[in-house]
Amino acid sequence: MAAKKSYLDLEKIKSELLKYGVEDVDSEIEKIEKLIKSTLNSYKDKNKIAREQYKNAIPFFEVYKSIVSLNLPGWVLKKIDSARIFGDSKQMIIFPDGEKYQINNPLNNLSGGDWLNFTTSVFSTFYTTNGKDSYAHNIRKIHPSPKPPQLMKEIIDFFTKENEIVFDYFMGVGGSLLGAGLCKRKAIGIDLNEKYIEAYKNAAKEIGVDIFSTKCGDCLEILNDKKEMHSLLKDEKISLVLIDPPYANMMSKEKTGADINVYGNVATPFTNDERDFGNLPIQDFYNSLKKSVELILPYIKKHGHLVIFIKDMQPHKKETNLLHAYIIQKLNEISNLNYKGLKIWADRSAKLFPYGYPFSFVANQIHQYILIFRKEE
Repeated sequence: MAAKKSYLDLEKIKSELLKYGVEDVDSEIEKIEKLIKSTLNSYKDKNKIAREQYKNAIPFFEVYKSIVSLNLPGWVLKKIDSARIFGDSKQMIIFPDGEKYQINNPLNNLSGGDWLNFTTSVFSTFYTTNGKDSYAHNIRKIHPSPKPPQLMKEIIDFFTKENEIVFDYFMGVGGSLLGAGLCKRKAIGIDLNEKYIEAYKNAAKEIGVDIFSTKCGDCLEILNDKKEMHSLLKDEKISLVLIDPPYANMMSKEKTGADINVYGNVATPFTNDERDFGNLPIQDFYNSLKKSVELILPYIKKHGHLVIFIKDMQPHKKETNLLHAYIIQKLNEISNLNYKGLKIWADRSAKLFPYGYPFSFVANQIHQYILIFRKEE
């Protein structure tokens, strides 16, 4: 059997570092090697513990005579013959490779390791915008800020189980709907701009995932229409509301800095519709966002989640412009909805610009906040 190709070519890494002007290349390579060694040792320790746990566990079918009523995820069923039950509660499945799954997990279908990885508060990505791995970015790029379907899939994987409903009433070109299609969930989307909805459908065709129900119109009007919501949901409950709302006239302003290279020195509003949240003054935006959450809340299942993407604006004089903090405070006023925490997403593909140079510090904001709320009853 041929040896598996190694994708870590240190000589190539060295030449790339030299190309980008790194002076102490050997020191950088040493840091990389130390990180790899530390990671390998960590996995070695984990596997040693897991093997010991597996050895002391009970074969699955000695504890459970049938899998019919357990609602196990597909990845568990594929390996069920090698599964064992670990722990006094008889709820933990463990496999020879150390993967674990909690049978009474009501939230998602993830293994314990994948659950742990998601709960890190800061994570960094670099999603390509070319080729197959771009997930139809060539179609989705008509939107000023399309969310990567791979990222949305990761969020959906954590907050839902297979075949549950994801709802996005600021769907844009459908990053969340595409993400749902990538992981066997159902989704519903709303947007003011028919052009974006059509782009989503074309992207779904190119990627090869299901095309879900969509509605073109004002989200507040639709969410407030019981007949329309019944038509969309068919009396099913939503497990996850996943939204990336437009806000604060940001896209309606002429571009500056690195954005000029992408869009030119022009404004790129999502729509020219006065109902568009992206065209509202900031206080009106906060109030409208709260209203939209109050309207969607009755359709969310008990312990279902609301996840919101938001990016702060640059501070201006005494205005801190910490939008994520204001939104947390505003939405936490809603009874039956509790703020649960946040994740910070660093988008390494964001273009940098020397804002403020050489006179004043101005941050290149490559991160966004992912705010997490839960419906309690």
